Amino acid sequence: MVNLPVLWVLIVLVILLFMSLRIAKEYERAVILRLGRLIGTRGPGLYFLIPFVEQQILIDQRVVTAAVEQQDAITKDNVPVKVDAVVWYRIVHPANSVVKVERVYLAVTQIALTTLRNIIGKHTLDDVLKEKDKLSEEMRKTIDDVTEPWGIEVQIVEMKDVVIPGSMQRAMAQEAEALREKRARIIKAEAEMEAAARLRDAALIIMESPAGLELRRMQMITEVGAEQNTMTVVMMPSEFVSLARALSGAADKGV
Repeated sequence: MVNLPVLWVLIVLVILLFMSLRIAKEYERAVILRLGRLIGTRGPGLYFLIPFVEQQILIDQRVVTAAVEQQDAITKDNVPVKVDAVVWYRIVHPANSVVKVERVYLAVTQIALTTLRNIIGKHTLDDVLKEKDKLSEEMRKTIDDVTEPWGIEVQIVEMKDVVIPGSMQRAMAQEAEALREKRARIIKAEAEMEAAARLRDAALIIMESPAGLELRRMQMITEVGAEQNTMTVVMMPSEFVSLARALSGAADKGV
């Protein structure tokens, strides 16, 4: 005959055994508190808890994406902007994330909000628009320094959108248009300088060879005749031109 007290004890022990069994997934860790005192972490896999004595808090160690809502900030050169960002972080020390901070997600997002406004206030609008990656890395280091004692590792911070006032957008568009016009004028001036230098070199070469000058004249006449116009061209030898210049110079000296 089975002893009922012993049977009841066995049943209670079996129930307690099943109550003490716990399983943590590969990405989870269980922070164990024994009568309110931290004793360590357990998992992943199978582990035991002392019923009614030990308490567990499961911590997910996967990367968490925290959206930082759009913030109104003022740049170093006093331009109001609206900026939002995204923070990727993970818990690397589960025990610290339980005993040193309350509501990890809220704590990280609030630190990110404050840091975002501070970073924008330290840089000009040009820096914010052109060096977003540099500012994002600076923001990541700042947040990571604050959250490290909490057992949190900030892996990536990305600034998403930078919204500037409409008046500032128009001013930037005008500035960009002025810069494009400036570059176009500089390129045109450089082209004219290069063409003038080429013409000067060609003139020097032609001056060294009178026959080349006559050939160039004949080529010019051919080009004019191809246009089917009524222009009459009278060719004069280059010697006549030189002689006329000499006579003109002598007359001026006689006067």
